[in-house]
Amino acid sequence: MLEVKVEKRDRARKTTQVKTPWKNSMGDLPMTLSYYEGAMVDMVEDMSKQYPDDVAFIFMGRKTTYRQLFHEIETCAKALKTIGVREGDRVTIAMPNCPQAVEMFYAVNMVGAVANMIHPLSAEKEIEFFLNESESITAITLDQFYNKFENVRKNTKVVNIIIASVKDALSRPIKAGYMLTEGRKIKKIPADAPVILWQDFIKLNRCCFYNYRVRRKSDDPAVILYSGGTTGTTKGIVLTNKNFNALGQQVLAANPIYRHGDKMLAAMPLFHGFGLGVCIHTMLSQGGCCILVPRFTAKSYAKQIVKYRCNFIAGVPTLYEALLRLPSMDGADLSCLKGVFSGGDSLSIELKKKLDKFLYDHKATIQVREGYGMTETVTACCLTPAHMHKEGSIGLPFPDTFIKIVKPGTDQELPYGQEGEILLAGPTVMQGYMNQPEETAETLRTHADGLTWVYSGDLGTMDEEGFVFFKGRAKRMIVSSGYNVYPGQLENILDAHEMVQMSCVIGVPDDYKIQKVKAFVKLAAGVPANQQTRDTLMAYCRKNIAKYALPYDIEFREDMPKTLVGKVAYRILEEEELEKIKAREAEAQPPQDKQD
Repeated sequence: MLEVKVEKRDRARKTTQVKTPWKNSMGDLPMTLSYYEGAMVDMVEDMSKQYPDDVAFIFMGRKTTYRQLFHEIETCAKALKTIGVREGDRVTIAMPNCPQAVEMFYAVNMVGAVANMIHPLSAEKEIEFFLNESESITAITLDQFYNKFENVRKNTKVVNIIIASVKDALSRPIKAGYMLTEGRKIKKIPADAPVILWQDFIKLNRCCFYNYRVRRKSDDPAVILYSGGTTGTTKGIVLTNKNFNALGQQVLAANPIYRHGDKMLAAMPLFHGFGLGVCIHTMLSQGGCCILVPRFTAKSYAKQIVKYRCNFIAGVPTLYEALLRLPSMDGADLSCLKGVFSGGDSLSIELKKKLDKFLYDHKATIQVREGYGMTETVTACCLTPAHMHKEGSIGLPFPDTFIKIVKPGTDQELPYGQEGEILLAGPTVMQGYMNQPEETAETLRTHADGLTWVYSGDLGTMDEEGFVFFKGRAKRMIVSSGYNVYPGQLENILDAHEMVQMSCVIGVPDDYKIQKVKAFVKLAAGVPANQQTRDTLMAYCRKNIAKYALPYDIEFREDMPKTLVGKVAYRILEEEELEKIKAREAEAQPPQDKQD
């Protein structure tokens, strides 16, 4: 029987107590998994030998088997070697979820280089930063993003830019339709552009016969992903082969219902740990099938679930919230689903209830399972068991993953039920922040128990069965008149009101209170954005929220600003409020002061 270690307060292995909250969900898997000692591409190669004729991925109706996938990876690796990519080099991949991106990702791994994953919609200055921060010598992107890369190229060390096109990965009938619609909008790349087109790049494999494959160890760096880190500034997170391979094995251990050939809807983007780690590598390293979705929208997401009878889907809360309102899902049969995972942002209690009802009404026999993690651990390292849910909990640590709650910034562990900072340890913990030794030392700390812990900057509690409860970002906490106010808790209360579709709560600087609370609300369909609605919601807040945490204002929004992965961008709302304050202060200045 698989058992989860729930450590007592000193968290030393010798005093670890054993409990069995995964019982009846996990089968007879051992608690300590045996991890693959090779590169990511080696695991995919193993799958190509075990299941050569199984479908590895489907892209806009076109199927690719494991045999074909591995052949394309080898072809791409030879081409990379021909243009001079060597062991340890960084290759930037700025692509949507498409075949060329998957093939390039594993080809980079095969030649011993490191894949620098960035969003193709990044602004020019961001692209320049990513290229320079990683010291990339090669980059691949789509034809529609060519100009952005060409404009910053002279300020970087990039030697070769490879340009792919969605049309190159389409079957003939679909390609014709694509060229008449989306393809027509893409500007033609100049004939003399200093780039290598994908088809020409692939042909270069003919010039490489030997030594294109570099055997990398499990602890060698393999991927760079980007995150705000604990300070909110963009940092490159260096992850190893083992980090990704271990994640795949842990996800499988937490989902014993999985069978090879099961289909995962890969709509989460490749530059994000959730998309790359769970939706792509977990599936391809375990014999699954990925449904590649290049455009991340609720509509395309819903269409693919129904069309391909997906078994597993993953998404952020805002995506699921949009899914609930899609007319195209009326009457949809979701009995094919084995797992629905939510991560990347906090799933409110109310949204979970709505999602669970939605799944039940559409013939699904499962409920949404919330996960928790951070890019510093690739992605999820904690998941709600399929058979056992506790309201408000983000679940249990994965096998071999340890979580403890400490007094923020210290190694002083707190008793069960007491709120503190969430710390993580296990095989998916990053190697460190790229070129940031001080921040790495601040975030990764080795304790007396011998484990290296990630200081998450998140607040939470743990109960005696090992269930973890996320309370919010420590840095997002609002301090109002000396009281700690947690936005997530207020958002849960607001979201529970029938008039509210979605909410976001922020702290606004205030001379008297230090910070005062403001709520932004996206109203449910048909609810008028007027003073009467505002008065109704304020009265509701006064009934359900402590006086010190009451919003001083509720602002209605047609939609919330989103990050590139679909999270609510609360920082944008905070910046907007700061700009309003500055504008008011400027207006309030006497004319003489303005003149001076």
